[in-house]
Amino acid sequence: MLLSSIDRWVTAILADDGIDAPVFDSQDRGSSVIATKSDGIIAGTAAIDHMIQIWAPSIQITWRASDGKKVSNGEEVALLSGCKSAILQFERSILNILGHLSGIATETKRWASKAAKQVASTRKTTWGLLDKWAVHLGGGLTHRLTRDDALMIKENDLAAMFDSGLANDVRIAQFIQTLDIANNPSFIEIEVRNEKEAITAAAMWQQFHADAEIKLVVMLDNFGAERCKNTAAQLTEMGLRENILLEASGNITFDTLDDWFECGVDVISTSAINRGVKPLDLSMIMGD
Repeated sequence: MLLSSIDRWVTAILADDGIDAPVFDSQDRGSSVIATKSDGIIAGTAAIDHMIQIWAPSIQITWRASDGKKVSNGEEVALLSGCKSAILQFERSILNILGHLSGIATETKRWASKAAKQVASTRKTTWGLLDKWAVHLGGGLTHRLTRDDALMIKENDLAAMFDSGLANDVRIAQFIQTLDIANNPSFIEIEVRNEKEAITAAAMWQQFHADAEIKLVVMLDNFGAERCKNTAAQLTEMGLRENILLEASGNITFDTLDDWFECGVDVISTSAINRGVKPLDLSMIMGD
């Protein structure tokens, strides 16, 4: 899946840069160095390798920093040699891909250093699976890659399934009661908007699926850290916490990350680690 995604995005990026056919060798030889102008985590070398192999076989690239490696300001990331005109032609696409994905990996690492094995990206992405890959390299978790990976029921799904006159907690109860666990082996998640819906989801899961091999993930959407803490405490007091996992999502920022450490949730999901992230500052300098 990742290789297919790389192929699609590389093709689109090159097409936008006016490259619609492979560039072959010429006698005009040259070299260049890619260096970083800031500290960060490198991501995207696999995508660059795939691009060069197919679209610019006259270029040879030697990586000094592979995917997932930490780099410092001024450090060399890669050496390129081969057809000089091809290097210049592919310069912007290489830097765009490497900068975008390394920026995501760098931002994810910043979050993961404060909340290890707890921060997950959502399906709100710019470059799809490539963004997810960069999150992984930065030490973050990922949600589903596609809708088919696992069953996740949100407010719109419930509205489409049940009569519009039903309250949302009633919809949640009916959905969990009739759920066929056997056809959902990965994980099952349901979004809730208030404490009543969270308690309903946990209670119905315990009543009908307590013996399931998987736990229900209850997403506390836009609760805030204090409400999450109170909801987790209520579920514990009612004996409903054991068979579920709690996920917090919505308006979570790096500056407020400290507030989430002891709020009782298992996972924090956010698009802030991969959307609107500043690219890693990289430059390519031509040599002889």
